[in-house]
Amino acid sequence: MRAEPVSTLVTTDLTVGGMTCAACVNRVEKKLGKLDGVTATVNLATGRARVSHPAEVDVGQLVATVEKAGYTAALPEPPKKQQPREGGRETEEARQERDRLLVTAMLAMPVLVLSMVPALQFRHWQWLCFMLAAPVAVWGAWPFHVRAVRGLRHSAATMDTLVSLGVVASFAWSAYALFLGGAGDPGMRMPFSLVPAASDGVAHIYLEAAVGVPLFVLAGRFLEARARRGTGAALRSLAELAAKEVSVRDGDCERLVPIEELEEGQVFVVRPGERVATDGQVVEGSSAVDLSLVTGESEPAEVGPGSAVVGGAVNAGGLLLVRATAVGADTQLARITRLVTEAQAGKARAQRLADSVAGVFVPVVLALAVTALGFWLGAGADPQAAITACVAVLVVACPCALGLATPTALMAATGRGAQLGVLVTGPQALEGLQHLDAVVLDKTGTLTTGHMSVARVTAVPDGLGRDAVLRLAGGVEQGSEHPLGRAVAAYARRELREQRLPDVSGFSALPGRGVRGRVEGRLVEVLTPDGELPVALAAALPVAEAAAHTPVLVRVDGVAEALIEVGDVVRPGSYRAVDRLRRLGVRPVLATGDREAPALAVAADLGIDEVHARCTPEDKAELVRELQEQGYRVAVIGDGVNDAAALAGADLGIAMGTGTDVAIGAADVTLVRGDIEALADAVLLARRTLGTIRVNLVWAFGYNVVTVPLALVGLLNPMLAAAAMSASSVLVVGNSLRLRGRQPSPARRRTR
Repeated sequence: MRAEPVSTLVTTDLTVGGMTCAACVNRVEKKLGKLDGVTATVNLATGRARVSHPAEVDVGQLVATVEKAGYTAALPEPPKKQQPREGGRETEEARQERDRLLVTAMLAMPVLVLSMVPALQFRHWQWLCFMLAAPVAVWGAWPFHVRAVRGLRHSAATMDTLVSLGVVASFAWSAYALFLGGAGDPGMRMPFSLVPAASDGVAHIYLEAAVGVPLFVLAGRFLEARARRGTGAALRSLAELAAKEVSVRDGDCERLVPIEELEEGQVFVVRPGERVATDGQVVEGSSAVDLSLVTGESEPAEVGPGSAVVGGAVNAGGLLLVRATAVGADTQLARITRLVTEAQAGKARAQRLADSVAGVFVPVVLALAVTALGFWLGAGADPQAAITACVAVLVVACPCALGLATPTALMAATGRGAQLGVLVTGPQALEGLQHLDAVVLDKTGTLTTGHMSVARVTAVPDGLGRDAVLRLAGGVEQGSEHPLGRAVAAYARRELREQRLPDVSGFSALPGRGVRGRVEGRLVEVLTPDGELPVALAAALPVAEAAAHTPVLVRVDGVAEALIEVGDVVRPGSYRAVDRLRRLGVRPVLATGDREAPALAVAADLGIDEVHARCTPEDKAELVRELQEQGYRVAVIGDGVNDAAALAGADLGIAMGTGTDVAIGAADVTLVRGDIEALADAVLLARRTLGTIRVNLVWAFGYNVVTVPLALVGLLNPMLAAAAMSASSVLVVGNSLRLRGRQPSPARRRTR
């Protein structure tokens, strides 16, 4: 029996137009899901559908399926075409919506005022209101009518169906009352009440509802759209970091070219105040670059020849010549933007439930509206009282807020996270961060810098002095290829702010002991400590050994002058990060492949009680399973290939942005700037985001639970129902926007 070939699944993003509520989202997802092997996640806030489908199902079939559901669909525009929109300029569609709202408001306000203030009702006032209300009910509400008819053609009912029916019912009843029911008689007066009341016969008009419903819904939609653009502001700001043009250096010539024409390996110029065009390596010049908008690092980074720079960073100092190492979609900025966009396409579990409810909500509302109309007419109530209840039910129950509850919060949170240097893969990662209660920390490259550097310099009190000894030691170590020697030379250059250290002559390496040479006429030796040492240096030696650092002794002309401790030093942010995680209720566990002595030294320095040294990748994965069996929800932070298995097996994998592609690919969260201090901010942001989503959903559901019964029993004016429905959506989006102001806790560094 021959096995059936397995279809390859591919992912396609579609821009979906015409969606207005959670019911639309549910309908598009269901229609696409009916295709064999196809699953779809639709985001109302972004208007995007992420579709996973077999390779044999082409894009044309997906687009046709969405269009059959009554909506428009197309592949997203290329980035170059999107730039004007991403930059925040008003689109043609937004201008049309604004103009429609303004004209509707000018026509509707006189109708609202005359209908609500009986003292202003002059002779034939009702006919003036009718003439003003007619264009509002037809032209102002036209988008709702069009989408409602389109939905009916596809046997679908959405929010637009409810709004359209409400407007048509209000205006039709008013026209009937004016022409046939006596409401058009000269001198007619109509009282206004916030709570609808029956009147004699049919001499009552609902023109205020016919104009108020489209006015408030259009206003709500306009404010929603502006607020939703605000939730995506962080993503747009990332897109704006990309340079549009770049100055390419060819020999002695320099030419300005579009960024799309820049090729890997070309050298380009970055002047003070300009943005680095793309990822590259500095070949000439030195400066400080501001990475705050790219990685969230607050302090500028010093760069010089050989230093790597990131596209989008701002050159805050001198002129730089940079060789491009990555262009286009391969740059770090492009990867960050792509990860944030993908994260915003997901849904939290609570939103999936809300979308499912919304799928049946609109048909239920239609049934309730018809039931209310029939009940009141059957009970002998005036027709206008029955119409009031029916229209109020139709308008008040629109499930807009349900569809916006999660995506707007998620957009704001992922964008803010990117600004703080934290990238999440989606709502599942945020949920994982929220419930996190144990974290397995790698040592090398995660808690520590991952490379040899000078931790401490102890000089003899009555000797040459710290800086003088450091200058001489750095000079002799320039000739060394040993990691210890390179660390001493680099530290000397950085501390003394000297581009060039003094030259060394007569350099020689002493195998197993160190190096010696002449610097500025002095014999300088950097050796393993031995023999009798001055009191200050003898006291520093056990301190270095306890910290698992490698001590080297500096002798000048045979006299011991200083002890330099070299090792993989703890990142400054690690102290604060571990302390904050512990206070957040997260248990820190150190697991490293390094020796026990350095591991215990780092753990003691950071206050971590549980240490696992000499761990293989299998040991780390087993540790994760043991913690999970104990009931912990475990995160793993790592940066190397040896961490990939543990990252994949954990409830939440967190990779350092400075780590390997394997580790980043296996992770749910990436700390862009390679500093775990951002993890505590990520946990707090996740908890606040999930809290915001819960508040949004409680509000969205609670609003309908309260207002629909009021509308059913005739205690809600249709005009107020429209205002309340629009306000609910704006409040949900406004609540989500608060996440954009989420500030990280101030960075207090523990003194050692």
